Amino acid sequence: MDLTKILTETRNPNTMEIDTLSTEDMLKKINEEDQTVALAVGKTISVIAKVVDSIVEKMEDGGRLLYIGAGTSGRLGILDASECPPTYSTDPEKVVAIIAGGEQAIQYPMEGAEDDEEAGIEEICVHQVSSKDVVVGIAASGRTPYTIGALKEAKKRGAVTASIVCSPNSPMGQIADHDIVAEVGPEVVTGSTRMKAGTAQKLILNMLTTASMIKLGKVYSNLMVDVMPSNEKLKIRSRNIIMEAADASEEEAIQALDTHGAVKPAILSLLTGLGKEDVAELLKQHKGHLRAALKAAVKS
Repeated sequence: MDLTKILTETRNPNTMEIDTLSTEDMLKKINEEDQTVALAVGKTISVIAKVVDSIVEKMEDGGRLLYIGAGTSGRLGILDASECPPTYSTDPEKVVAIIAGGEQAIQYPMEGAEDDEEAGIEEICVHQVSSKDVVVGIAASGRTPYTIGALKEAKKRGAVTASIVCSPNSPMGQIADHDIVAEVGPEVVTGSTRMKAGTAQKLILNMLTTASMIKLGKVYSNLMVDVMPSNEKLKIRSRNIIMEAADASEEEAIQALDTHGAVKPAILSLLTGLGKEDVAELLKQHKGHLRAALKAAVKS
């Protein structure tokens, strides 16, 4: 591997003297570089949109979204996947994250694991990936053997494949159906891709799941109406969402949440006056889309 030809491994001309700067000037340099990341991600939106549409299509057909990566890239996938159940009440098996080296690699560096292409292939086999799934490989360089192996096997099995990389013309990009390339340029510290590249990856992962969940009906207006009230903070958030969406009092929101056990049916009941069974049936008919269920209730 010739690292000099990988964009994220080149030296940044703007930070050549960073080790001579005061603490404040050093931080300003880092911040200046960080400000370029969102613009780089913005240039990839047309490709991200295609991946989102594939995720929605596959999930509606019972499929899954799987992230796979090594090191920082793998950890970012785990972070995004782990937030979906509490935020959108998704089944933990619907958005799955796989990291080279397994659970131990979440906390401890296992750098050698990324070089094992066969291990990436094996993970796709173990997770029984099929044509119902979307598999997203994550790697700043786009050249991680473990992730390349996973993408090859996923594509062989008929899954929709995508790559999130920060260097153009990468091996991962050449394999994947959709190549999301956020060209963030050289890092502040040469090769430290946990910085700008990692930030870009996080932004893209946020987009993939957030946009998919919105299209799957888990957001009404800009409210997370499928939030899981599993702790005190989320119970309060759930109550506040019901109050906001249904223009209800705190007492009405608490009572509706107790009755229906979830935010979405509570809102629908308060806005339509329908009982528990009718609310459940209406949401079922409209695949959980609250806006569509409300329109149907008004028409009837």
